[in-house]
Amino acid sequence: MTPGLWELILQGVWVTIQLLVLSALLATAVSFVAGVARTHRLWIVRFLAGLYTEVFRGTSALVMIFWVFFVLPPAFGWQLVPLWAGTLALGLTYGAYGAEIVRGALGAVDPAQREGGIALSFTPWQRMRLILLPQAVPEMIPPFSNLLIELLKGTALVSVMGMGDLAFSGNLVRLALQESAEIYTYVLLIYFVIAFLLTRVMRGLEQRLKAGVGKAGAGEAPAPKAEKAAEPAGAGGGLR
Repeated sequence: MTPGLWELILQGVWVTIQLLVLSALLATAVSFVAGVARTHRLWIVRFLAGLYTEVFRGTSALVMIFWVFFVLPPAFGWQLVPLWAGTLALGLTYGAYGAEIVRGALGAVDPAQREGGIALSFTPWQRMRLILLPQAVPEMIPPFSNLLIELLKGTALVSVMGMGDLAFSGNLVRLALQESAEIYTYVLLIYFVIAFLLTRVMRGLEQRLKAGVGKAGAGEAPAPKAEKAAEPAGAGGGLR
């Protein structure tokens, strides 16, 4: 490929990374808000959070992008640029999956921890912030890592808006060179490299968070057990 075509590919990589970071931030915020709301003591809060989760999990991310970019602007009289439309559609869609991760991790915390917070007269917010989240967040990292990789692959959907992401740029280069195998091989390898780097970063984050709450991270040896206490001086000391 010529330097100009490589520059087009690199511009697509940069757009993909921007979209990934922005939509991941939105999805993370939505995940925690909706996930915590699904454990709320008020049924109306749980119902609304559950309604959002079911609606966005049950619809196609591609159709959601069409809605945000093509359907909503005429209805409300405004137009989003492709980057923000893609961020909103992907962030809300993948945030619904993340909400279930948060809800499941909070539900997996030992009930005795909640009872201890109640015994200490902690408010619900204090129990959530000081007791539940510090223990639940490390358990969220592996499924969040998988969801982040899925989000990376989902960014290719924004090419339907004409947004110059990696998939769109790769297709332009393919049309220019009339060479599908070579170009799409390069595109696949670039996606793989980004996904691999994300996986390593998330694994390091998981180990660090688990170390912070006294749990062994992935691939670490468990702490050695305490040696058996020595027998008392007279135990078994009779004549044999």
